Formats: sequence, C-alpha cells, structure tokens
Amino acid sequence: MNRRPTLLAALTLTAAAALTLSACGSDDSSKSKNNDKIAGADAGAGNASASESAPQAAGRPKIKLPSDLTMTFEGGKTGDAVKDAVLADNAERMRSVNAAIAGTDPKAEALNFYNTGRALEAAAVWVEKFKKANLGITGTIRYYDRTVTVDGKAASVLFCADESKGYAKDLKTNKPKVTTPSDEDFILYNTRLEKNGNGVWQTTRIVSTAGAKQCLK
Repeated sequence: MNRRPTLLAALTLTAAAALTLSACGSDDSSKSKNNDKIAGADAGAGNASASESAPQAAGRPKIKLPSDLTMTFEGGKTGDAVKDAVLADNAERMRSVNAAIAGTDPKAEALNFYNTGRALEAAAVWVEKFKKANLGITGTIRYYDRTVTVDGKAASVLFCADESKGYAKDLKTNKPKVTTPSDEDFILYNTRLEKNGNGVWQTTRIVSTAGAKQCLK
C-alpha cells in the first residue's frame, strides 16, 4: 500500500521500481507457466478471525482477509460476461497480494494463482518487504473507476485505489502505523492480464502511480 510508515519509507523507491519494471520490457510474461511460482511470500502470523471471499469456482483458492482489513471494489458488472470475468480476477489479484501481506495466505497460493511473470515477481518483492519489516496491513481500501479493455485472450484494467484509510500494522504490537493523509494515498493502477489455459485472467504486468489527478475524488 502507499501509506507507509517511517520504517518502510526507505523501501518506497525500491518497491516502486519493481512495480514500474513489471510494466516494461518484452512479453516474456505471456510465456510463463503456473509452475514458475514464487514461494515463501508469507508475511507473518495469520489472523484466526478472518472474513472469506465469495465462494470461488472449482480449483480457485479461497482468499481470506483478516477481520480488520476491508477491500471494496466498485463497478464489477458491465453487462459483458468476459469483461466481468476480467474485473473479477483483477479484484482477486489485489486481494491475493494483501492476503499474503496479512499472513492469511502463508503459502502464497492465491498470489501464484492470480499473478504470473513480472507481476508475480513484483508482488513477491512487495510482500517480502512487509515481512522483513514485521508489518501487516489493516484498514479499508476502496477501488473505483475500473475500466476494462479486452483483446482476445489479453486484457487491460485501469483503476484507482483510495488507500487513505489503509495502514501498515506493527505485528508485534498489532497497532496500525497511522500517517497523515495526502494526495499520495490515491493510486492509479494500470494492469495487463492474460487468460491462461484454465480460464483464469492472470495479471502479467502492473504499474502504479501515486497521487494521480484522475483518482483524486
């Protein structure tokens, strides 16, 4: 998330670089297979009191979030079945990253399921930074202005995130690292997804821009 306490301030540039790099370069990510997984993305102890996502289709991992973390996604129904499927898997991708950070997906099963290629590499780096800092995630995050474009088995999703009420959490004290709100809490995400052989729209590349004007609302 973007509301980083002083402890993570030094990591901001490194994490941002990893996310930016995930949107550049060749299309090697489209050739990545599900067995090219990144393990060990657990981010501390899980929370026994967790809210589960809506029931998933067969084979899809259930994503649990801690009871003190809420993620809401606006505009998930477009009337187009393919676009709706892309938006649904895009939402699960975002949930999978925070579940790994929170420790409710210690084996990073959902992270590996909904991410591949450079997006998976960037997500694993981000999760590991929270783990090393002994931090989790708490609060409320809202995703809005979600637009999707589909081109065969590839798609792009552009959306905003309001992270002004989302915080890093000290896992030792279980207290949030509350910081002063700013425009930087409003993030613009630009993602690319590709449909794999199992019909899952996996995120292959992602770039984020903090303080994007179009998200300031």
